[in-house]
Amino acid sequence: MTERPSHSISSRKQPKQARALELISAILEAAVQVLASEGAQRFTTTRVAERAGVSVGSLYQYFPNKAALLFRLQSDEWQQTGGLLRTILEDDQRPPLERLRRLVHAFIRSECEEAAVRGALNDAAPLYRDAPEAHEARDAGERTIQSFLREALPEASEAVRALAGGLIGATLSAVGKDFSGSPRTDAEIEAYADAMADMFCAYLIGLGHR
Repeated sequence: MTERPSHSISSRKQPKQARALELISAILEAAVQVLASEGAQRFTTTRVAERAGVSVGSLYQYFPNKAALLFRLQSDEWQQTGGLLRTILEDDQRPPLERLRRLVHAFIRSECEEAAVRGALNDAAPLYRDAPEAHEARDAGERTIQSFLREALPEASEAVRALAGGLIGATLSAVGKDFSGSPRTDAEIEAYADAMADMFCAYLIGLGHR
């Protein structure tokens, strides 16, 4: 079935009643299952509706096309990642380098646990990567990292902190994607995350002494 043409990636309307919330939950759960099993190329609203046990018309009440549905899944993933960043990096009860180490371990483990869905979402990124919502999500993550680096590197210039934040973020994303591309044991995840955290911590210590 041909996807309904639309340039929107936002949900068509927001659910308010409990029944509508349950419907949205069922659609999203089905969407994750279809994405994990079929991949981005074979992901369609028809397959999602069938898996959820609802009509395509009911799905279109909330998601005008597959881009909107995929973007909702990606938005939920961004919120989860953003929450992880804030929870760990804003924990002022722990020293900055300990927070960074905890973040690396949590991020790598999360990438490995959700590799199938995240890989498919990356494949689908051209559908929504230039949307304003996508830029807002990326900017929020960068602000969290920069706030952390102002605390971790108080004597460094804004330019140095910007470079460090971009390097850490890009490395986490690229390495996490590559490492999670194959099944990993708990021991492998711990060893890899430890090594990566050591590298980042040494980098920040070096910047702090310049």
